[in-house]
Amino acid sequence: MERRKFIQSTAAAGALAGIGSLGLLSFTAAKKPKHITILHTNDVHSHIEPFDNGHAQYPGMGGAARRYTLINQIRQENPHTLLLDAGDIFQGTPYFNYYGGELEFKLMSKMRYDAATIGNHDFDNGIDGLLAQLPHAKFPFINANYNFDNTVLEGRIKPYQVFVRDGIKIGVFGVGIELKGLVAKKHYKETEYHNPIDTAKTIVKQLREEEKCELVICLSHLGYEYRDDKVSDQKLAAATKDIDLIIGGHTHTFLPKPTVALNAIGEKVLINQVGWAGVNIGRIDFYLDSSGKKNGGGAAIIV
Repeated sequence: MERRKFIQSTAAAGALAGIGSLGLLSFTAAKKPKHITILHTNDVHSHIEPFDNGHAQYPGMGGAARRYTLINQIRQENPHTLLLDAGDIFQGTPYFNYYGGELEFKLMSKMRYDAATIGNHDFDNGIDGLLAQLPHAKFPFINANYNFDNTVLEGRIKPYQVFVRDGIKIGVFGVGIELKGLVAKKHYKETEYHNPIDTAKTIVKQLREEEKCELVICLSHLGYEYRDDKVSDQKLAAATKDIDLIIGGHTHTFLPKPTVALNAIGEKVLINQVGWAGVNIGRIDFYLDSSGKKNGGGAAIIV
């Protein structure tokens, strides 16, 4: 199937996994020789435990234990699964105040996250505090538009990571929001911010042409959309090409299904974000033929 038709049909199958009582809605392609499942979270903000049963918005929802159980169930259904996070892992409960991020990273490692990008709140204990917790993360952190030269994170953060699932090469890269004015300078020190759109164009070309990736995913901590000219996931999608999926964070946006946006050459790209606090897990299913060409399809788990 052509890429445009693939994106359109896959978007109809957008995915939210509410970590509470679950129901299942399926959307299946007629032909699916290669099946890749993308699971994702964003802005979990140190919510280790579920919300109290009396919570006004999310009674009994969320929690690391339920997330772990759900992830394992989906992996049993499809072993060709990637688990990703779009940043702001830290800050929000006393677990962060007491453990400084150690518990969050250990639990994510137990869940076997494949990669995460860096959110602005992940600098809340400073760049040195983030470095101190990295040994507890058994997964890579990826960001392409922060230059960490001359900082303690130099050489420790990758611009992208290539994964292979069911014989399909998947390139995942990260971009983050401008830290100036949002994070105290003393916390990010000499970290340099580069324009995420320009960065994305360079990285995507590398992933497509040099790494020969059939799927390209952006882990973004830019925010879904703004009223001003601030760079967002929507603007990133419109200004680039060859990105299949943008997994967003920062604005805590609950999307009932992925947004279908047009890229710089009029092709469709998916944008998804699943709120905050680990209440939801996003799920997108890609189906490809043996040559890596995409066929529409997907499944959604909903509350």
